[in-house]
Amino acid sequence: MVGPSGYVCGMATKTSRSARAQAPAYRCGECGWTTAKWVGRCGECQAWGTVEETSTAGAPRTTAATTVALPAQRIADVDATTAAYQPTEVGELDRVLGGGLVPGAVILVAGEPGVGKSTLLLDVAARVARLGKTVLYVTGEESSAQVKLRAERIGALADSLYLTAESDLGQALGQVEKLEPSLLIVDSVQTLSSAAVDGSAGGVTQVREVAASLISAAKSRGMTTLLVGHVTKDGSIAGPRLLEHLVDVVCQFEGERHSRLRLMRAVKNRYGPTDEVGCFDLTDSGIVGLADPSGLFVSRTKEPVAGTCITVTLEGRRPLLAEVQALLAETSNAQPRRATSGLDSSRVSMLLAVLQRRASLQLHKDDSYVATVGGVKLSEPSTDLSIALAIASAKTNQPLAPRMIAFGEVGLAGEVRPVPGITRRILEAERLGFTHAVVPESPNGPGPIPAGFTVREVTTVTEALELLF
Repeated sequence: MVGPSGYVCGMATKTSRSARAQAPAYRCGECGWTTAKWVGRCGECQAWGTVEETSTAGAPRTTAATTVALPAQRIADVDATTAAYQPTEVGELDRVLGGGLVPGAVILVAGEPGVGKSTLLLDVAARVARLGKTVLYVTGEESSAQVKLRAERIGALADSLYLTAESDLGQALGQVEKLEPSLLIVDSVQTLSSAAVDGSAGGVTQVREVAASLISAAKSRGMTTLLVGHVTKDGSIAGPRLLEHLVDVVCQFEGERHSRLRLMRAVKNRYGPTDEVGCFDLTDSGIVGLADPSGLFVSRTKEPVAGTCITVTLEGRRPLLAEVQALLAETSNAQPRRATSGLDSSRVSMLLAVLQRRASLQLHKDDSYVATVGGVKLSEPSTDLSIALAIASAKTNQPLAPRMIAFGEVGLAGEVRPVPGITRRILEAERLGFTHAVVPESPNGPGPIPAGFTVREVTTVTEALELLF
């Protein structure tokens, strides 16, 4: 039927289609999940507060540019010297980064509060500035006077080191335009905010905008950029996961609050390895690199003591010597106490059960206390054999042979399994003056053995106990 009613129906249909075309689209900043309406929680990754309006459903697609500003070139013609490493004179940091700072690289350094991130980067800024380069340090958490007090305490003053206390991204980029620094340090990326986007500083939208703007400035100018990142209570980097994808290097700075040792690991590195670990010593006068930190984890006693055993663990590709101590005390309680420090408690409980079942050691009536020296955390399975030998030594009250190390993974059947890097561990032990090693049996043998060094291979925990006791 043609008439006013048909006209109205046609208009209604047209209007509904237009409304659907202009309906906003919402997208999760973490995983990319899209939805037609806003929700507080992502339906894909279950993250809260990450769904934001992106664009309209009927928005036109991006078309190809008519002119290209920079034509593509053959990969053989690309000048790779512009991305050469530039050492920072902080040896441990250069080790983690693969050789130093790369022009145009964006490096994210994350860690818990008080671990020493700002102190380390302020020291790096001063060292680079003393090489004659312009360095800009942007602090959004402290005032300029507070940063200068720390710089005076650690001796990080330099003529070409500039400092600004800014929390506005536009002002910070204006300082970059004016100074044209070779190195930019932002402390921290969660404190900067842009007036061009909505949201408070540290939010998903703000962190994404700040990171994208800083990365664009770094790439266009060949300016190395170091970003300080906050972490959440579970240890992950705060903000959207997109931040870790955008940057070139992600370094995790960690350490116990009551220990001076600090470890830096490269979680992601586009320019170098990701299995290197840098060791630092946090002191009152600053933070210094430790080229040989093994002495921090070994006690210095003149006579052998029962219940102690030295092991060699691998932190990345670096072998570190550590000492495991065990103490057993008979108890009348029905449930004996199991206390650990620096070790996985479930792993120690498993080794106690293996020793009682496979080696016939009566440990069910003893309180056990197992710890490491120097506050180091040992999570590698290769420390199983040293823990078992320390417990057996404490039970029998017989000290192990001096200048001896032990490492190997222990299974529930009592077998000692091979571990990677046996030769590297033996060479490190020999360098520090050890002469004996108890290692797991491997098909290809322990590899080259230094002169004067004795290596005994074992296949079970029982065999190791019979050899040592």
